[in-house]
Amino acid sequence: MSLIIAARFNTFEKAEDASTKLQAKGIRKEDVSIIYVTDHGQHARTPIGGDAIDDPGSKQAPKGAGKGVLMGAIVGVCIGAGIRFGLHAPWVTIAVATAVGAYVGSLSGAMSHTKTSRQHSQTSLDNFENARQSGVLIAIRAGQKSADAVIETLESCEAMDIENASGIWQRGRWADFDPTRARQPAARAQ
Repeated sequence: MSLIIAARFNTFEKAEDASTKLQAKGIRKEDVSIIYVTDHGQHARTPIGGDAIDDPGSKQAPKGAGKGVLMGAIVGVCIGAGIRFGLHAPWVTIAVATAVGAYVGSLSGAMSHTKTSRQHSQTSLDNFENARQSGVLIAIRAGQKSADAVIETLESCEAMDIENASGIWQRGRWADFDPTRARQPAARAQ
């Protein structure tokens, strides 16, 4: 495993400028890799895309749909009975109103529980200060002796979210990079 120091920039130009400065300080070109990291949820980590098979915000949707079906069916029966007896409509009106009420209730119940759960998961993600942000990532394979100089150079280039990692470096890039893994903020040895 290699010691890897990584940082985020807003543009490729700034990351390339940092790469040039690092090379001027003795870091080899094959020990620097620049990639773009996409937003959370867009890393295509599953066969159908995204970061996970299911959306954490949808876990409560079946519970909401069940409640909604029951409430919608009750409202539908009441409306159907009112139409049947108030307007002397056919008996099938009650069945149709019940079915429509149950359907609309299931949708609204599922959506109401999804919205609540999604807000909760988004809030916890926003509060997770070590979550990796999207942007241009520069990764540098560094030795223990050069780590402080690399961090200092990145700081002078106004890099954001400087981190330490341990990973596999192959063919000039961070081979086992996982954009969904929380970053570990870098600290100088001092």
